[in-house]
Amino acid sequence: MALGLRCFRWVQPGFCNSLSVLTKPVSEVRLRNTSVTWNDGQQCGAYLTVPIRHFATKKAKAKGKGHPQPRVNINASLVEDIICLEEVNVEMKSVVEALKDSFNKNLNIRTSPGSLDHITVTTGDGKFALNQIGQISLKSPQLILVNMTNFPECTAAAIKAIRESGMNLNPEVDGTVIRVPIPIVTREHREMLVKLAKQNTNKAKDVLRKVRTNAMNKLKKSKDTVAEDTIKLIEKQIGQMADDTVAEMDKHLALKTKELLG
Repeated sequence: MALGLRCFRWVQPGFCNSLSVLTKPVSEVRLRNTSVTWNDGQQCGAYLTVPIRHFATKKAKAKGKGHPQPRVNINASLVEDIICLEEVNVEMKSVVEALKDSFNKNLNIRTSPGSLDHITVTTGDGKFALNQIGQISLKSPQLILVNMTNFPECTAAAIKAIRESGMNLNPEVDGTVIRVPIPIVTREHREMLVKLAKQNTNKAKDVLRKVRTNAMNKLKKSKDTVAEDTIKLIEKQIGQMADDTVAEMDKHLALKTKELLG
């Protein structure tokens, strides 16, 4: 029993020290020797405090979460034999330009004759812009006229296109002339336009996702001939380009929303 107690007294400091270092906020503890003195005055035994590895706690992980990742900037000419990043970039930018064009033509507080120009009319002979088959003019500040004299057979299709344009328009027929009353600007009308702007933005993001997916699929075809690290780097570049494009869309949406709500 006495021998057992002596051994425990000798081991205890090292065991306690090992427990204590586990709680220290450092990744390495210096090596040091420690001697033990028994009750009879004899000194014997020694132990080392060794370096230990501390794993990240949930709190530490949460602290680093949300920090911006380092950006990638690949020279497009160096990987053009794998994928043309310039073409991918042009495709993504064209999606943004199409969205801006839609905002300018279709989502305005005051409806003008020009806002009807590019409404697409589907006929038996194909699809045409409204201004190609009808003469659009402003009769008064509250009324737009569309003269369908040259293509009277397209009148019904033109009315349908105007009504479904998403501009809150209710056209009326007067022979071969379509009368389009300009809606009064109300809070509800403004909010409806904002809703349409969000819908247009979401559709544009769907198109962008297709561009990104097509680029990724094209990149996968080179996995057998290109180093894995290079593939991952290009994938990150494409993802970064898509994220930048989404941010640009959201910026234009925010500006348009502010304009519409006044």
